Amino acid sequence: MGRAWLKLTVGCLLLIAVSVPAMTVQTPATNQSSKPSTISAADIAAAKASGKVWVNLDSGVYHQGGRWYGKTKNGKFMTLDEAKKAGYKAAKRD
Repeated sequence: MGRAWLKLTVGCLLLIAVSVPAMTVQTPATNQSSKPSTISAADIAAAKASGKVWVNLDSGVYHQGGRWYGKTKNGKFMTLDEAKKAGYKAAKRD
């Protein structure tokens, strides 16, 4: 009875696997803008030493230091003049 039951169980599982449509799990789209930036502490220190600001490309503000300097999900370093010419505004709080 053990082998017969095993064959029946395996056969049923195969039948279920073939007859049930595949389920897809939808995950949030991950594009470049939703990934955290991978800026190292050395990169942040070098940019700060050269007087660059961190521009948050999603919000349109730049940070000259503080909590979000080099830390937002979608951003890059620029000179202050470049950031102003591109239309970015200074962060009200850093």
